[in-house]
This record gives sequence, C-alpha cells and structure tokens, in this order.
Amino acid sequence: MPTSNQWIAFLIASILFIQVPGPSLLFTIGRALTVGRREALLSVVGNGLGITTQVLLVAVGLGAVVAASATAYTVVKIAGAGYVIWLGIQAIRDRAAARVALEGQMASKRGHALRIGFVVGVTNPKTILFFVAFLPQFTRASAGHVGAQMAVLGVAFGVMAICSDSVWALVAGKAREWFARHPRRLDHLGATGGSMMIGLGVTMLARE
Repeated sequence: MPTSNQWIAFLIASILFIQVPGPSLLFTIGRALTVGRREALLSVVGNGLGITTQVLLVAVGLGAVVAASATAYTVVKIAGAGYVIWLGIQAIRDRAAARVALEGQMASKRGHALRIGFVVGVTNPKTILFFVAFLPQFTRASAGHVGAQMAVLGVAFGVMAICSDSVWALVAGKAREWFARHPRRLDHLGATGGSMMIGLGVTMLARE
C-alpha cells in the first residue's frame, strides 16, 4: 500500500482536481437546477460510480490504451459530450417537468438519475487521463500489486468526488427552491440548467 506521505500528497492533489470546475461539477450544478436536489444527489452517486469504474479500468491497464490512442480518446470524448448535450436539450424541452416534480406530481426515478450520472462519469476522458498520469505516482512498486493500490486510491478519489459534488448539489438545489416560489421562474431555471449542460457538452467537444 502507499506510504503515509503518498496518501497525503494524493489527497491534496485529488481535492484540488475535484474543485476545479469541470464536467462532473458543472453537470451536478446543471442537474440540481434542472430537476432538483434529490435527483441531483442521485446523479452525483451515479457519477461517482462511473468514476470508480474508470479507476478499475485503469487498474487493469485499459486506461493506458485510451491515453495512448487518439482514436479511443476521441470516441470516448464525443460519446460523453454528445450525451450531456442531449440531456441539456431534453431539459429545455421538458422544463415544465421540473415544476411538476417540485410540486410532488411526478415520482422520482432513482435508477434513471443514477444511470445518467454513471454515463457522464464513465465517459469523461479527462479523468481517465488524470488517473493514468497521477495514480502510478502514488503507488509503491516495492509493495507489489500496483494495480490493487491504484484501485484503492481511485475508490478514495470517487468517495471524495461524491462528497464534494453533493455539497454543490445541495447549494444549487437550495437556490432552485428559492426560485421555485414562482412556477414561471422555475421553468426558466430548468431552461437555464439545460443550457448549462449544452454549454458543458460543447466545451468537452472543443477541448483537446
């Protein structure tokens, strides 16, 4: 297992990486504004599971393939960005659904929210590259089982990401409730959240 100093360095680097506005954070805020706090929190958990899945792929060597192959990287990036853009378009088209859900007239779809978050998390190529580049630096080769060490570090990263994004979801969800005192405001807010996700998807496509 990594040494204490390696763990401290890893935790600091991970916290800094998680707090930098990126796909996961912007997606969480957009979901909270669009469909509310509860659904956003479920999406956060799904996103964390997606990130953890990436870690396991990296641990068995698949992450290195994506990092080395421009084609594989492009495919993953386009798939993830396209999905986020589609979600944004759907949010704008169905912006009245947020108001209905807030008024308790629509049942929460737990599995749906988890699945959305999972897809966004598992198709974010930037985190794959982060894991491939940084995780090996915090492992101890002399201890053996480097893949297992990377998996443990990655799971810890996923837990921290869930905790951090949950805080953002709660803050954004609280703001949504304030706007929701007037239904028409909530409709506009749903459209804003959708626009935010479309912008995020476009940004993901534009980044190299």
